[in-house]
Amino acid sequence: MIVIGVDPGTLVTGYGVVEKIGHRIRLLDYGVIRNVGGKKIATRLKLIYSRLHQIIEKHQPDEFAIETAFYGKNAQSAMKLGHARGVSLLAAANANIDTSEYSPREVKKSVVGNGGASKEQVQFMVKSILRMKESPKFYDSTDALAVALCHLLRKMAPSASFKSSTGSWRSYIAAHPERIVHYGKDRSRMLPDLQQRP
Repeated sequence: MIVIGVDPGTLVTGYGVVEKIGHRIRLLDYGVIRNVGGKKIATRLKLIYSRLHQIIEKHQPDEFAIETAFYGKNAQSAMKLGHARGVSLLAAANANIDTSEYSPREVKKSVVGNGGASKEQVQFMVKSILRMKESPKFYDSTDALAVALCHLLRKMAPSASFKSSTGSWRSYIAAHPERIVHYGKDRSRMLPDLQQRP
């Protein structure tokens, strides 16, 4: 099963693609879709939709997971985030992919074991789970991978052989290190927008 996770935003949208093969998880792809702040919102949304469409076409995911809106932000920010979520969900719907939504707290709880974990802690656990050699340049991409991993954990949890005592990836890795596989892809071949910091 291939899952794409998305951390939406009108300036930076993170994405991560992972695959579950039997009892193993491997990393297929990750990155960010970057927009220029001065561009009109419609132009930014078009880029998000187009790039996600391309990623979906490339990897043919079975399921799509996205982070829900964080309502603690101001109304303008929440509205923009809603737009980014909308076009992301549309990209999945147009490809007939089942979608699931998880709150930031749910994602952190699943991956780190703490719903109040920092972005640095999330990135550390994502790197450990997927055995990534380098830290992604943007937290948006590790957040997106965390969403995909959260979705997989929810799918795996009903099976007694996968369910851990705390339901977190930290305990899962400790109990089953042999089930995590690093996908040996040359990260230097990632999209150009990952090779430069903003």
